[in-house]
Amino acid sequence: MERLVCLKVPFQAAPSYSSRPRSWIPPTQLSAYKRNSLSAFSVRAQMESEEGSAAAATSSEPAVDALKMKEREVGTFQDEVAASQGIRIRRRPLTGPPLHYVGPFEFRLQNEGNTPRNILEEIVWNKDVEVAQLKERKPLIKLKTDLANARPARDFLGALRAANERTGLPGLIAEVKKASPSRGVLREDFDPVEIARAYEEGGAACVSVLTDQKYFKGSFENLEAIRNAGVKCPLLCKEFIIDAWQLFYARTKGADAVLLIAAVLPDLDIKYMIKICKMLGLTALVEVHDEIEFDRVLGIEGIELMGINNRNLETFEVDISNTKKLLEGERGKKIRERDIIVVGESGLFTPDDIAYVQEAGVKAVLVGESIVKQSDPGKGISNLFGKDISL
Repeated sequence: MERLVCLKVPFQAAPSYSSRPRSWIPPTQLSAYKRNSLSAFSVRAQMESEEGSAAAATSSEPAVDALKMKEREVGTFQDEVAASQGIRIRRRPLTGPPLHYVGPFEFRLQNEGNTPRNILEEIVWNKDVEVAQLKERKPLIKLKTDLANARPARDFLGALRAANERTGLPGLIAEVKKASPSRGVLREDFDPVEIARAYEEGGAACVSVLTDQKYFKGSFENLEAIRNAGVKCPLLCKEFIIDAWQLFYARTKGADAVLLIAAVLPDLDIKYMIKICKMLGLTALVEVHDEIEFDRVLGIEGIELMGINNRNLETFEVDISNTKKLLEGERGKKIRERDIIVVGESGLFTPDDIAYVQEAGVKAVLVGESIVKQSDPGKGISNLFGKDISL
């Protein structure tokens, strides 16, 4: 049943993007269309526009409207490409801004096309709007200036390998995390710098910092503060990345690594973003949840670090046997042959859990809830591994 939500804004004419006809593209042409149109528009548009010229600043209103319309059409096609790769998360509402007017009021018709189907999709849609606003305030050309003053990136991958060799246990990526959509606030007395220092003293190889504010109560200010406080552990920017601009922004805030989620990003975006990461000195942790995503990511060159999330991002249910299932047989063999470090994620609370995923083949684990909730996070790390792993 469709619902009307009154937005109470003055009447103004608006184009109906959802009613524009689009030609169907046969599957045989899909790959070529992706290469020639989608990737250039989806992740390179900001870079090219910043380096283009001042002409954009003098664009007429019709030109701006046409650009927005084209962006939405490309965005819609991007979702079609994603769906062809088994991605169920839509990048933005399919029907565009479905605006309807009755007198002086504007109404939005809520339907399946513009209502998020799960929490991850809701987060991604919110992030799409958030990033667009951030890009206006901090265009790429300014980020490039900031990059010149950024501290050198540290070896995230090397830190995990060294911890694994030193302890004989998976290297720990300890997460600075105040809240989550499923658990609410995890820690009221939240001091990100003190928590990160406790993690480092407790033996963490790396530190993950949540930067999403709306759903996880994180921030880039937390990331920057931890880096500036002198924490030596390499830092993972735990963000929902949908645009290459975010990679540059994360790097300027002190990130040494970033998270790329295969449930959200099509293959072409992952490939391109990995190249950008290498250019910036960032390590890319590419996260998968199921066999389809695992096989997609294994088919991408340049993968060095893969995370297996045991949490179903649509239902938020957790099952650590997911790690073992994905690393069995040929998949596990390919991982070993390519020397890819696998990170176990979600549902890890006890030494038995750590032993289980290590036996399955992981060489690193990303843990947040089970240690951040402890009054002494360093002691929480010892409890997690069953022994003291500090230096």
